[in-house]
Formats: sequence, structure tokens, C-alpha cells
Amino acid sequence: MSVSILGVRHHGPGSARAVRDELARLRPDAILIEGPPEADALVRLAPELEPPVALLAHVPGTPARAAFWPFAGFSPEWQAILYGVAAGIPVRFCDLPAAHSLAEPASAPEAVEPGELRVDPIGALARAAGYDDPERWWEDVVEHRGDTPFEVIAEAMAAVREGYQPDEREARREAYMRRTLRAAVKEGFERIAVVCGAWHVPALTGPLPAAKDDNAILRGLPKVKAELTWVPWTYGRLAWWSGYGAGITSPGWYDHLFAVPDRPVERWLAGAAAALRDEGLAVSPAHVIESVRLAHSLAGLRGRPLAGLSEVTEAARAVLCEGDDLAVELIQRRLVVGDRLGQVTDGTPMVPLQRDLRDQQRKVRLRPDALDRELDLDLRKPLDLSRSHLLHRLRLLGVRWGVPGASRGKGTFRETWTLRWQPEFDLELIERAALGTTVAAAAAQHARDVASGAVTPIGGADPTSLAELTGLVERCLLADLPEALPEVLAALSARAALDTDVTHLMAALPAMVRAHRYGDVRGTSAEGLAVIVHSMVDRICVGLPVSVTGLDDGAATDLLGHVDAVHAAVALLEEDGDRPETPTPRSRWLVTLRGICDRQDLHGLIEGRLTRILLDAGDLDDAGDRMSRAMSRGQTPARAAAWVEGFLAGGGLLLVHDPRLLGLVDEWLTGLGGEQFIEVLPLLRRTFGGFAAPERRAVGERVRSAGRHQEAAEADLDERRAAAAAKTVLTILGRDHG
Repeated sequence: MSVSILGVRHHGPGSARAVRDELARLRPDAILIEGPPEADALVRLAPELEPPVALLAHVPGTPARAAFWPFAGFSPEWQAILYGVAAGIPVRFCDLPAAHSLAEPASAPEAVEPGELRVDPIGALARAAGYDDPERWWEDVVEHRGDTPFEVIAEAMAAVREGYQPDEREARREAYMRRTLRAAVKEGFERIAVVCGAWHVPALTGPLPAAKDDNAILRGLPKVKAELTWVPWTYGRLAWWSGYGAGITSPGWYDHLFAVPDRPVERWLAGAAAALRDEGLAVSPAHVIESVRLAHSLAGLRGRPLAGLSEVTEAARAVLCEGDDLAVELIQRRLVVGDRLGQVTDGTPMVPLQRDLRDQQRKVRLRPDALDRELDLDLRKPLDLSRSHLLHRLRLLGVRWGVPGASRGKGTFRETWTLRWQPEFDLELIERAALGTTVAAAAAQHARDVASGAVTPIGGADPTSLAELTGLVERCLLADLPEALPEVLAALSARAALDTDVTHLMAALPAMVRAHRYGDVRGTSAEGLAVIVHSMVDRICVGLPVSVTGLDDGAATDLLGHVDAVHAAVALLEEDGDRPETPTPRSRWLVTLRGICDRQDLHGLIEGRLTRILLDAGDLDDAGDRMSRAMSRGQTPARAAAWVEGFLAGGGLLLVHDPRLLGLVDEWLTGLGGEQFIEVLPLLRRTFGGFAAPERRAVGERVRSAGRHQEAAEADLDERRAAAAAKTVLTILGRDHG
């Protein structure tokens, strides 16, 4: 009977190649691998999966209790799994069960592999060898060799761990590894291979502690019910410092080293050149040849056995990229880290919600990607409309696969999304599994739960607030969830009837108006929504005159934002064609603003903005007189500046096309004293700084042109030369009296 302990570096390509070769030499009849033993039944699925993938362990009903064990194609553990499955021998995980590790209090908000070490053994060995970078030391000693000296690594780890006392958590893990090893020996296996992190090798070799001592360490551990499955992973996530991901800042480079043992430097730089050419950069074969020479020369100068990532990066920067940092960043993103997203098969254990999402993704032809992908949708097309519904439903469930952006086209039938799949989304789907078996059913149930106040909206907002309920209506319409709308609208109507704060109503109205339009554009019925919208407009018109009194600068700025939002919203509401005698929401709104605008107790910012709104609406014909009064000497400079800020908040083109208004502003500015000008300068800078560059340029040209005309008119006359012409004019006019 023999036991071979193969100490490896997690995600090390050299270790992976060496493990594969060593297992072929040893031909073991059982393999033990560092990882949660509850996943033993999932090992058989490995050959059907496309790495990177991860084992996900979670506690049902407890979202915070979850952990991932990621594997790449170049992970030694993954190669050991593939070997064992292909050879038909038992492959078992030997680390502390997830049922125990997940029972411990979470130490971080992000779920990670629970085997994270607080000691960096590779760093210690690198420092002992005179390296300041552990990554470079490991590459030189292990990854760039043709084989991995497992005995030497074991001796080195024993030296590093000399005198080291593991903490309680690590002691439990290593005690369970020894227990699993004893169980395999007891079962009668003759050739056992153990693949684990190099750090644990000394704990599994030499004289082992007595079984009763390990049992004492493991006795009474807290325990929870844990469920495990495979989920897709990304190379970007492998770059994290957490558990199995420790130190892997360049998974794309390591994948290359594992997949291309022959001439890796030459092939890498050729791939970098191809990536640059794909972006339209001119890179020739001569560039590649010269960059390879430079990389090998740098390695020789530094005494390295083979050019590493730092050497090929410097060579690419100097030759292929010609010093362009953006081009280097492209290589870093595409090749050094990589954009690979793993895949799992339909045979992998999944909750019904996950399976439905996979079916929906196939139906709407949207494949998950690890890199950002822009998606433009035309909602008049059935396929694009279905895609929009799916993405909005997932956002309602907190699965932010798609992030909506500003649409490039005009109209409400256009949407733009940025898609990027994250491994955590599978965990979020598992957490929402109790809501329904399909994405649509789960999203509708979540909306009903939020409307009833039974749950807090994803994101932590107040489920009973008017703004949250109006936003929920909008999201239900976007997601095409008509079955959830009646309950959500009922909750909204009840909340709106009780809310007496007009600013809450003003904040909620824009989302309601958008939802009303979505119901038309998308063909989604939203009966009762128009009645609520009209009622909210009426209550805003009644309550606003009371809310504009006694405002300080901050309150005036906040109210101004609400006024602009409501003004834009009512402009979207259609006229009531069935009852032409009924005032439209827009007309009621403008009448309200006109009544407020004539008051004398308004903040300058509010008065100026209302004047501009009414002027643009064609409902005011004395804007010049109002501006003249606002900037008269009887007003303080600060109030006058606030009035100008509010008036010009709609844009500066008005000053270009109306010389009188421009002259009033110019006259007021030039009449300010030095201290007064300094006092109002921040307001003026904020006002004019908000204009678009062409608007500022046009205003400046107008002011300069007016200045030239004034200078020409005030130029001194030559009275002697003008006397003859003046006498002639007077004679013509019959006013020459000698």
C-alpha cells in the first residue's frame, strides 16, 4: 500500500501538467482532492463541463451562506478529476465538508472558497530565494520546468511550516483530510494519490496524529444543510485573491502556458499581434519577430529560464504597441486575464428557475458572455421585445445580467443594454427559486410581495414609499407582468391617497407617466393607471402653491428638480379626446405655474425657472419686463443671480436669439461692484457652465458683437471735418440760420 501526496499550487499550469503525468506514472486506484466531500457525486459530470467552472455550495434559504470552489482547465485538481473519471477509479474530495464550513459566521460579504490561507507560503519561499515577487519565483522554479519536483516542494513546505501552529479553522480542515485518508486506507485501496495545496503536504506526511486526536478536533462542529452544484465561472473571477484563486492575476497567461507547452513565447506574442490587428492596429510579422527577440533578451539579462509574463508584456509594449498604454491594456484584458466563460450541461443539478432561464436564453438567442456586450433592441420586433421582457424580469429579481443605457434612437420603442454574465447570478437564481419555477412567475410573485409589504425590494428601498411603488409599476410594465399589476396598482392607489407630501407625488409622477406610455407602446394593458396619473396631477397642482414658500437655497434646488421632472412628464400625457371640455393635465399644470409665478414671496431660483417654463410654453409675453424687475437695483445680487440661474437652466440659446434679454443680463453684470461680482460668481459659473460649448460660444460672440457696435457709436468725432456736412444737412432741412 502506498500514499502519494502531490502538493500543488492551485491553478498552476506547471503543477497541472505534473499532476497529470505523475498520476499516469503512479496509476492510483483512488484519488483524494482538496474540496468539499458533498461534491463527490458531481465528479462524474466533469468531462461534460467546459471550464472554468466552480462548485457552488449554499444553504437553502440563507443567501449569505455560500461558497465557491473554482476550477480552470489548468488547475491541478481539475486534471486529477479528469484522470480519475477517465480511468474509472474513485475520485473523492477530502476537505472539511461545506456543511461545517458554511455553518461558521461569514467573514466577508462576498461568498468565496472557504479555504483561504492567512499565510503565503509561496511568498516565504520566494523571499528566501531572493525574489521580491512570489509569482516570478514560482514561474521560474515550477511553471517553466518540464516537471514538478513534488518531493522538493514537500521539503520546502516543511521548512516554511516549522514551528507554525495552525489556527482553529485550518486545524479542522487538515484533521478532516487525515480522517478521509485513513478511511481510504481502511477501505483497502492500495495506491492512493492525494492532490492538495502544497501548504498542507506536511500535515499529511510523516508521523500523523492519532485518529482520536483528529476526532477530538472535529467533535461538535456546527452543521447546516448544504447543497452543491456546478456553475459557470470566468477567468476574471479567477483573478481574485480568495481561496483557490490566490495569486492568479493572469489566468489567460496560465491557460496559454498549459495549452501551448511548445514555443509559448512566440505563440503568445503572435496571439497578441492578432488581437491588436482585430482592433485595426497595424502590426506586422516583423513586429512579432522583434518582440520575441526582445522578450528572450530580457529573460537572459534577468537570469530567467524562460521569458515570463513581465518580459512578454514589456516586449509587447515596446514593439507591438509602440508605447501605447491603451493597446497594452487591450492585451491585458483579452489575453492576460481573458474573457472565457465556462459552461455546464443540462445534466447538472439546477433549480427549475435556472433551467427556465437557460431555455429562455435559447429562445431569445442570447448567449451569456463574460465581457461587456452592447445590445440594441427595436421593441417593434417580436424577438427584441421578448429579449427586453426577459432582461427586465431578471432585473426585477436582482439578476443584473443586463444594464439599460441611453437609447441611441428616438422614441420609446428603442432600448440599449450592456450585457455581462457574472457567476454570482446562479446563486441569486437559486435564492429566488421559491418564488416560482419560471422567470416570469418568479418576477411577478416578487412584485406582488413587494407591493404587499411582505418583503423588502432588492436593493433595500422602503417597500411602502410612493416612489418605490411607482417604480414597481413601471418595472412590471417593462417586464410584461400583467398578472402582478392589479395588486401593485391597488397598493399604489392606496399609498397615493394617503401621501400628503407634494414632493413625494412630484417624484413619483414621472415614473407613472412613463409606465402609462409603456402600456401603449408595448401593447401591455394597464387599466386604472390613467386615473391614478390624473389624480396625482390634480393633487400636485393643489399642493404646489403651498410648498414654494419660505425655501432656502437647498430646498429651492430640490424643488426645482421636481418641477422640471413634472413639466417633462405632463408634456407626455395625451389630450383627453373623449372629453374635450375637460382641461388637460398640461393646461392645469401651466395655469398653476402662472398663478405661482406672479407671487412676490418666491425664491429667485424658482421664480426664474417658472418664468422660463411659461415663456417656452408660449404662455408669457412679458419675460423681458420680469427679468428687468428681477435684476433691478432693488434686488440683492444673490437673488438676481439665482433668478438668472433658474431662467437660463433651460439652455442659453434664448440669449442668442433675444438681444433684449442678453442686454439685460450684460447690463446687470457690468453694473455689479467688485465684491458683489465675487459673491455671485459661483452661481454664474454654475449657470453658464451648464450650457453646451456651442451655446457658450454663440453667447460670447453676441456679447462681443454688441460691444463692437457700442464702441463704434461712442467713437470721438472730428468736428472740423463734419462741420461742412452738418451745414449742408441743416440747409436741406431749412434750419440754416447762418
